[in-house]
Amino acid sequence: MNGSSAMSRTMGLKSQSLAEMMNITDTSTQRLVAEKLTRHNNEVSDEMAKMTDTELKGFLSLYGRYMAEKSTKAAISWDKIQQPDANMLKPYDELPAVADTASEGELLKKLAVLKLNGGLGTSMGCTGPKSVIEVHNDSTFLDLIVQQIEHINKKYEGADVPLLLMNSFNTDGETAKIIQKYQDTNVTITTFQQSRFPRIDKDTMEPLPLSHSGYQHSDWYPPGHGDVFESVFNSGLVDTLLAQGKEYLFVSNVDNLGATVDTKILRMLEETECEYCMELTDKTRADVKGGTIISYDGKVSLLEVAQVPKQYLEQFKSVKKFKVFNTNNIWLSLRAIKRVMQTASLQLDIIVNNKSVGDKKVVQLETAIGAAISYFKNACGVNVPRSRFLPVKSTSDLMLIQSNMFTLKSGSLVKNPLREFATTPVVKLGDEFKKVSSYLSRFGSIPDVLELDHLTVSGDVWFGSDVVLKGTVIIVVNTGSKVMIPRGSILENQVITGDLHITSH
Repeated sequence: MNGSSAMSRTMGLKSQSLAEMMNITDTSTQRLVAEKLTRHNNEVSDEMAKMTDTELKGFLSLYGRYMAEKSTKAAISWDKIQQPDANMLKPYDELPAVADTASEGELLKKLAVLKLNGGLGTSMGCTGPKSVIEVHNDSTFLDLIVQQIEHINKKYEGADVPLLLMNSFNTDGETAKIIQKYQDTNVTITTFQQSRFPRIDKDTMEPLPLSHSGYQHSDWYPPGHGDVFESVFNSGLVDTLLAQGKEYLFVSNVDNLGATVDTKILRMLEETECEYCMELTDKTRADVKGGTIISYDGKVSLLEVAQVPKQYLEQFKSVKKFKVFNTNNIWLSLRAIKRVMQTASLQLDIIVNNKSVGDKKVVQLETAIGAAISYFKNACGVNVPRSRFLPVKSTSDLMLIQSNMFTLKSGSLVKNPLREFATTPVVKLGDEFKKVSSYLSRFGSIPDVLELDHLTVSGDVWFGSDVVLKGTVIIVVNTGSKVMIPRGSILENQVITGDLHITSH
């Protein structure tokens, strides 16, 4: 027994010493990188290779926390996780509507809309900002957003809801040119750029700009939408909006066509003095990795898949215990943003994103807007209908948005009333449809999907015009084969293979 105890103590001391040594090493690396990066920033001649003072401060703070947490951060305690209570997660259907148009107008005078516009359309084979992809009736994401806000400003006299676009360094220049076409609308559009941080060499743990002289675009990245707080505050826009009488900020991804202004949620914010509201919607099997809100130590918090211990992953993905997920539609109090930023208390959980730049493995340190929920007073979630979450991440999503499943009303997508089912169809298009140009070329016209439940297409498949899809349709074509769906075809509960053999499903 004594020998066993002595061995345990020895192993414990060794383990502790190793942890302390790692911590000392990480702290030393952190200090050295801070010195090198500051010196590099002062000495580099190319302005593009320089960081602003706020960017440098922000990156070094994030980097310092990352190095410290590598050896010291405790894992989440699964036993402390509780389901959110009725005050933390409110059913949308139980929110009272605003009494009349005049009251709605008064509420809307206090609102500004912010769209996260940092992403490119490269994953869908497009160049430039994703927000300029045409998504419905020749209108782009930005076109529809401007139409929505213009409708509000016309309907409610004096509302003057402004539109803010948070761009990344990848989208800022192009967006500045694009928004010129909205000069004649009654929507005030303001852009600002989020931070630009250097990628980190995974082997040396040094920022990539330190490895060479001059500017390389691939050295840099936008550090996630959690940066919205720092960026909008440092831009001076929080004070500007407050001076204009604005009190609330509605933030959402630019590619979520369901994220429209909602006065029921706005009224709830005002009546409950809620400083932060997250919209969540019911999980499906496609959403199992989405973050969700929980009660942790009695406080509302966000639980992301990256935080979940491996042994509880399946429990997290189950729709039985965690029934809703974050849509990234966030409502914020502008005064609260100012207070939180002035107290310098905001330390969002770090997301470590591993990437490759050429043959070099790199790390991107990012944060998410949802992680800020625990920093705001009376924060809550609202369980909203699926119609408020219509993201376009792929051509599969695009097909659904462009189909007769939806119609447009004042820039907002409205589900076709002829659709008899509450759910929208599941669409899965294969790699041949991945790029927008390829996707468009493979359809004579977008099929009628009003009675469709599920569509899977894999391989070299082409659709004629006026095709109707019903029930479950699966089209799988082997390499070297080709299937052409004739014009006017009606496919209902069918499986089609490469030899055009059609069977009932």
